[in-house]
Amino acid sequence: MKTWQPGDAVALRGMYNQKPWYIQAARVVKDTPEEIVLLVVPGAECVAPANYIHKKHGDHTGWERWREILSENWNLEKYAFHTNRFLILLEPEKYYESIYIWNQASGVFGCFYINFQLPFVRSPCGFDTFDLELDIVIDPDYQWHWKDVDEYQEGIRMGVLRPEWVQGIEQAQKEVFERIEQRCYPLDAHWLNWRPDASWTPPQLPLDWDK
Repeated sequence: MKTWQPGDAVALRGMYNQKPWYIQAARVVKDTPEEIVLLVVPGAECVAPANYIHKKHGDHTGWERWREILSENWNLEKYAFHTNRFLILLEPEKYYESIYIWNQASGVFGCFYINFQLPFVRSPCGFDTFDLELDIVIDPDYQWHWKDVDEYQEGIRMGVLRPEWVQGIEQAQKEVFERIEQRCYPLDAHWLNWRPDASWTPPQLPLDWDK
């Protein structure tokens, strides 16, 4: 697979059974063997199941995320990312990504964020993974709390989240908590003052994002 250059538009895809479930357009900030850094900004083109877009952050009535994933009958829709700026740091073989989150309008840093997911792999259009739902939100003062624990446990009960994935998360947690406690990279505010190139516009998805 190719190495991407700063500013390239790529697709960060959540894949289940080799099918795209959730896709974000991102700009490449850094692509090295040790680390991938991606930028997602308001206006970036995204694709997700219609129920995910309209119900996950609103009225959940009648929607069961894991049951829809298992059905693999997804009505995908495009939408525009909004509100926050994400700087996403991916490291090879790790069951999580680290994210810096700012409010785009004010420029205020909101939090560090740990998103547990499958280790990424490269694709012809960018990078593939799968969100395992469990998250940790880390405030700027390094106080932290779990997020989406109930949804994670439900995914395990329904068999969507496989035992080897759960084991991967459990093994990764020790490293994550050490990084939080010791405030070591990438949770050391290394990227806190970084700003994107002013010429970068919100990215659109590559034409082959669904392949």
